[in-house]
Amino acid sequence: MKPKTSTRRNFLTGAAAALGLAALPSRAAPSRQERKRTLRIAHLTDMHVTPPRKGKQDSEAGFTAALRHLSSQPIQPDFILFGGDMIWDALRNSKQGSLAQWDIWKRVVAAETTLPWHACIGNHDIWGWTRNDPAIKHDPLYGKGLVIEQLGMPHRYYSFDQGDWHIIVLDSLQPNAALDTGYSAIIDDEQMAWLTADLDAVPASRPIIVFSHAPILSASVFMPGNSVKQGAFVMNASSMHMDVKRLKDLFHRHPNVKACISGHVHLIDEVRYLGVRYCCNGAVCGGWWTGPFQEFPPAYALIDLFDDGTMENTIVPYETALV
Repeated sequence: MKPKTSTRRNFLTGAAAALGLAALPSRAAPSRQERKRTLRIAHLTDMHVTPPRKGKQDSEAGFTAALRHLSSQPIQPDFILFGGDMIWDALRNSKQGSLAQWDIWKRVVAAETTLPWHACIGNHDIWGWTRNDPAIKHDPLYGKGLVIEQLGMPHRYYSFDQGDWHIIVLDSLQPNAALDTGYSAIIDDEQMAWLTADLDAVPASRPIIVFSHAPILSASVFMPGNSVKQGAFVMNASSMHMDVKRLKDLFHRHPNVKACISGHVHLIDEVRYLGVRYCCNGAVCGGWWTGPFQEFPPAYALIDLFDDGTMENTIVPYETALV
């Protein structure tokens, strides 16, 4: 079924495959008329909501603007997936200070949307991992307990079916006291066993989309200025999944895994590798409420999922009405 192509096209296609820049479909992609959208998800990640901070824009007003912009969309999403880092920071904050941030986040969500929503855990949502206070480790809400309670999450990782699709929400972040960040981006063994079983249980005919806070595979993790040291690229273990090869191998055994969606680095990119689209969708807060981060403005994404297993990931910049 392959049409004849020129030598130049063969070279370019082969080069793209070798570099992992694009997946080569086995057949022509279906036209828009041949497929039907069965699910629309709004992906809002990295809101970093907090009480007013000196030198920062009003995060409550900015988050409100994002949700109001979403509510003006002519085709509303079936649900919102909040991608983590909902609040400014709980890693270093007191319990009281963390709860004050959660109060603002929940107040805005309750006031500005009636859409159902789900969430995954971001590093800044985790309470106390970098606080030098051994006493708080005895609090049952220490670590991820606080965010799970505040959001009413079923677990730190979970999955569900909606429409024709299976949706997986991962917990990207595991404690690592050796790093200044307090965490590594990696799947723990318990979660990996669950994920393997979950994928095995999904019929091959049902497409799968995976959400995580930290990107599983990303090109933009090399963009920050501190990524080059002593003439070599250096990537922090908290920037992108350290277990990317292990996850890639797992997904490759399940061709119905179509996309992996993330945030975390506040930059926007897409890598297509072995038939999976890895989309890093920027940040609602842009550059932590100081305007754009590098070239990327505050934004959210609309993800359209179709009955043939394809998807469209559309980045939507919004006006915050803030200077």
